[in-house]
Amino acid sequence: MEKYQITGSQPLTGEIRVAGAKNAALKILAASILSDKICRVSNIPKIEDIKRMAEILEDLGVKMAWGNSTMEIDPAGLKKSSPDWELTKKLRSSIMLAGPLLARFGEVTMSQPGGCIIGQRPIDLFLAGFKTLGAELFEHNESFTLKAKKLKGAKIVLPKISVTVTESLMMTACLAEGLTTIINAAMEPEIPALADYLNNCGAKIKGAGTPWITIEGVDRLSAGEYELIPDRIEAGSFIMLGLATNSQIKVSNCRPEHLETVLAILKNAGANLEIGPDYIATKPSFLRGTEIQTHEYPGFPTDLQAPFTVLMTQAKGRSLIHETIFEGRLFYTDKLTLMGADIIMCDPHRVIVEGGTKLRGKKLESPDLRAGMALIIAGLCAEGETIIDNIYQIERGYAQVVPRLKNIGAKIEKISG
Repeated sequence: MEKYQITGSQPLTGEIRVAGAKNAALKILAASILSDKICRVSNIPKIEDIKRMAEILEDLGVKMAWGNSTMEIDPAGLKKSSPDWELTKKLRSSIMLAGPLLARFGEVTMSQPGGCIIGQRPIDLFLAGFKTLGAELFEHNESFTLKAKKLKGAKIVLPKISVTVTESLMMTACLAEGLTTIINAAMEPEIPALADYLNNCGAKIKGAGTPWITIEGVDRLSAGEYELIPDRIEAGSFIMLGLATNSQIKVSNCRPEHLETVLAILKNAGANLEIGPDYIATKPSFLRGTEIQTHEYPGFPTDLQAPFTVLMTQAKGRSLIHETIFEGRLFYTDKLTLMGADIIMCDPHRVIVEGGTKLRGKKLESPDLRAGMALIIAGLCAEGETIIDNIYQIERGYAQVVPRLKNIGAKIEKISG
């Protein structure tokens, strides 16, 4: 029952360091079981989603050891191909284990995965891809079983761009016999990062980060050490926090090249930014309302739509926010309206924001991971006190939120009750 207590309208200053990428970390953990060798991952964020994935892997027989910012994964004791159903229901990314378990054991049984409720996210593309690689599918009420004596390389044309489907099929194809081609693949930076890890382990992947990926199957993979890339969504969230509070902060340990579209849109809206090789600094700015449309990479990320919407409540003029990826991802704007924002929902995919409004502190509940961070930003902009409940949703993806924000002057505490 812990909550965040925030006192807003306080100046922020200083440096905030970006953690390792959540979405890259979860996929590397899943990929580690393609081998029976020890894998060491550094720059790993200590967040709830990583803990949930570790619990699932430990239940399967994998040994996990945490260091300060490292994790050691020893899959030698991997003993079963059916992850615990209650554990998988807590984590959407648990679906990423299906392919590696299928490739290792020739069989996997899993429950439907859990995760944020932000719209329909069916797993049909995953299952169709596994079938194309030669797996036989058996569907049950709340679970599925895949079986394959030997996976075979194939041409897979994705009808819809999906990051997790691209990554899952790329992992699975590493141990399939022959050549696999994935067409209309996603291009997010986490995909070439995963390919780099797999190639370091002996995989033969080409084209990761483009719409056309080829994987030449190998008999086995080794393992080794790997450093995670910085989290571009966390970096973008902190940049928008600095701009929304009209503060001068330095967002360090990030890769600006992963945020090219976001930075271009922010500059077009009047953001005063200093961009270095591995940092982005915000400065007091006169922001103008602007229009965004979320899109697959390299477009504007859906995961930054909520922080950007909060930012536009502080800009001058009107903004149109068009969410094209998930149909339920704008419903959090009702909470911003309670805080005094002038937002009109046109339909489940579009809202109009009239900027330049004063936000007031309120008692709120975080509906999901990214909207939760947006509410923190709103609370730090607002006059008075904001209480945010259901903070587990936020801590699923952001490590050490309170101490890191306090370090740049934010008045935020974690309280009980």
